[in-house]
Amino acid sequence: MTWGEGTRTVRAGLPEPQAYEPTLPGPVFAAHYHLPGEPAGPYTYGRDENPTWTHLERAIGELEAPGDPDAETVVFASGMAAISSVLFSQLKAGDAVVLPADGYQALALVREQLQAYDIEVRTAPTGDDGQLAVLEGARLLWIETPSNPGLDVCDVRRLVTAAHAGGALVALDNTLATPLGQRPLELGADFSVASDTKGLTGHGDILLGHVTCRDASLAAPVRRWRKIAGAIAGPMEAWLAHRSLATLQLRLDRQCATAMTLAEALSARQDVTGLRYPGLPGDPSHKVAAGQMRRFGSVVSFVLPDRERAERFLGALRLVDDATSFGGVRSTAERRGRWGGDAVPEGFIRLSVGAEDAEDLVADVLRALDETS
Repeated sequence: MTWGEGTRTVRAGLPEPQAYEPTLPGPVFAAHYHLPGEPAGPYTYGRDENPTWTHLERAIGELEAPGDPDAETVVFASGMAAISSVLFSQLKAGDAVVLPADGYQALALVREQLQAYDIEVRTAPTGDDGQLAVLEGARLLWIETPSNPGLDVCDVRRLVTAAHAGGALVALDNTLATPLGQRPLELGADFSVASDTKGLTGHGDILLGHVTCRDASLAAPVRRWRKIAGAIAGPMEAWLAHRSLATLQLRLDRQCATAMTLAEALSARQDVTGLRYPGLPGDPSHKVAAGQMRRFGSVVSFVLPDRERAERFLGALRLVDDATSFGGVRSTAERRGRWGGDAVPEGFIRLSVGAEDAEDLVADVLRALDETS
């Protein structure tokens, strides 16, 4: 049976109905299982597998690669654990990896560790497919599109074709788009990686990550790395994530529509520069994004004249929390330069649109801009 996207999201990963049992079984808290005789079966020890993970992994897999029986998903304790699992399971001393120069801030920490293991790290910007220039001879290409926080977009199909032609694997950080906004495996990537702390679970109350692999041969070392590192998701977090997944389409449709409305309103402001949102027809990345994304995400970025103005703007907001992270049902924003590490102006704002009424949120943002101009 072929289901629509909303139906698939609501039903993803649910077990076959059992009389008098809940639709979504509760979390299984177990360090060990009854294991007579030789160790065989799906569940032997709590660091290896858990039934609650299994349901969630199947659910995410159905969204990442619907109808693909070969794809496998592995869940992790955090987005960084998911990122690390791909990098450290696929790379060895002497290999080269290509990372985005403008990607997730914590990649700088990963770079230091990779170099300590004698792995060559090359970087190039996401925009204009800049990573193509440093791809030759690499073992792994790491793509982040749209990039965080600058929202640049690269042509995934083009980069995948070039990487595979040179014998490189491709991993795509899909955190900002989620599987409903973009399907990396359908675009040719070997790994789709995400911090599910963000939009996938969407409530800002759990840390989680996942990797969806093209096939079992790629998933096996990723799963082995999880076992060795012990970077396992708690059963309660996994259950909460699966519960939250059911509303993903509803949340994302609302957030993306409001993000577009907000971006359009900001584009008319003289005090706002550097506005980026891939859904805007005038955005430098719009053409490429429209060819590979099905939704443009909940994040809008822009620049205010200076640090002081940005801080006053954030302080004047009533419906937007001054907080890091993105993708939640409650809107958040931050002056990204406060962390250091991102090559952004002091007045750069990353705003994550929540599920508030569009007219209320836009009015709040415009009022805060007016009051602090």
